[in-house]
This record gives sequence, C-alpha cells and structure tokens, in this order.
Amino acid sequence: MLTSLTQAHNAYAVQSLQSRLQGVTDNVDDGIQSSATTASSSSGTDFGSILSQSVSSVIDGGHDAETKAAQGLTGGGDMTQIVTAVSNAQLALQTTTVIRDRMVQAYQDVMKMTI
Repeated sequence: MLTSLTQAHNAYAVQSLQSRLQGVTDNVDDGIQSSATTASSSSGTDFGSILSQSVSSVIDGGHDAETKAAQGLTGGGDMTQIVTAVSNAQLALQTTTVIRDRMVQAYQDVMKMTI
C-alpha cells in the first residue's frame, strides 16, 4: 500500500519508465527491420535529426510540466496530471543528462586514441 506522495511518484515513474523502454525497444526493432530492407537512408532519419527531435521533445515536456505546475499553484488542474507531467519531465531530463554524459565520454575516448 502506498502511504506517501513520494512513494506514489516513484511507483508511477518506474511504471512510466518501463512503458517508455518498451516503446523504445519496439521502435528499435522496427528501425532494424526497416533499415535492413532499405539500403539508403531516407531524409529525417539521420542522427542529427533524431537528436534534434529528441531534445525538442524533452523541452516541450518541460514546458508542459511548468504549465501544469503553475495551474496547480493557482488551485486549478488535476493533481494526478501535475505529478505525471513533472515526473515525465524529470525522467526525460535525467535520460538526456545520461546520454550527454555518454556522448562526452565517447568523444574523450576517441580523442585519447593514437593514430
């Protein structure tokens, strides 16, 4: 039984993460199958475009969370929607930070290589 708001938030974040990871793995499987059938890359599917779309999605999620939190402070809005939006924004920010750290680490590893 959930007894606090923090426990409810954490439980929802875990469930949300699991559903997002399932969606990502489904998309990866689809991407592997579609790239195997087409030899050339279509426009909009290069790494830069995907990264740009992902960052835009994270920013939009942050704006949504801010809007819902402001509504909550003024007494409007549903508490469930507010917590959901904030936890989604937090999860997206954490994911973005991990990806950034790994990209920086990969760059540093490449720069350490001798030619």
